[in-house]
Amino acid sequence: MNSPHHLAVDQALIEASQRYDFVLVPGLYDSGPEHWQSIWQTRYAFWQRMSQSRWNNPDIGLWIDAIRRLLAADRRPTILVGHSFGALASCCIAASRQHRIAGLLLVAPAEPSKFEVEDRVPAAPLRVPAIVVASHNDPYMGFGRAAYWSKVWNADIADLGEAGHINAEAGFGSWPYGLELLRSLVTIIDSRQTASDLG
Repeated sequence: MNSPHHLAVDQALIEASQRYDFVLVPGLYDSGPEHWQSIWQTRYAFWQRMSQSRWNNPDIGLWIDAIRRLLAADRRPTILVGHSFGALASCCIAASRQHRIAGLLLVAPAEPSKFEVEDRVPAAPLRVPAIVVASHNDPYMGFGRAAYWSKVWNADIADLGEAGHINAEAGFGSWPYGLELLRSLVTIIDSRQTASDLG
């Protein structure tokens, strides 16, 4: 990951970390050391990571409360990077409007009905820039449903093809393309902020 292109992505994200807080929100069972979330956390010093003690309990309230604890200071606008169940919790936080969420990277979100959280997950536009990263053979959400939720949330969608659950088991380690998507999200957030300032 040391090509000029990747170095440019690195630099763009490091510069963005002066303007935004970046928070990783893992899914069920946390993200192990070979998961892209853990690799990204090791790669960049700017990452914060949601923590809790009951990773095997699919209670979305635990995730929401843990994110809120982390965001209690709310020093700067925050970009949440959620995987699977963590992506659903990230949507809930953004929809609550209680924190300064700048944008969301929602990777392989889980189908809310699989965890009986339909009543908690927002079924409306999130009102912040968001990218849903989806796979055609994700066991936790079919691509058609990912496209549906993207429209509901007014999010862009990135189609990774046959990519499983976009985790370590599916072969996603350092996942440089994910960092490119994150940089794209930052660009969208910046442009929307500039437009708001001009308006």
